[in-house]
Amino acid sequence: MSSGAHNLEKDIKKYKKIYFALLIFTVVTVLAAKFHLAVHLAIIIDLIITTFKASLVASFFMHLATERPVIYWLLIFTGFFFISMLLLIYVSHYSIYEGLHHVP
Repeated sequence: MSSGAHNLEKDIKKYKKIYFALLIFTVVTVLAAKFHLAVHLAIIIDLIITTFKASLVASFFMHLATERPVIYWLLIFTGFFFISMLLLIYVSHYSIYEGLHHVP
């Protein structure tokens, strides 16, 4: 058997493991919805599970696990920029309405 065929079998096993992990986390997400938790707790749990699933997909199916470290810094910067823009919108929205309802 050539090394290419060996690497292919190794990759297929890895992708099958990732696939079954994604299936398991999907089942966990559905089961978590059945527990009728408080809304904020359910959202936090679902976001944690979804973040883990997204990181599996990005790391292995999009081949980010083998990328250079520069791509990680770009992703971190993009995430930081996105969150900061959302926070700016949030703060500006509530500072406008807070001033309208304030009675001296």
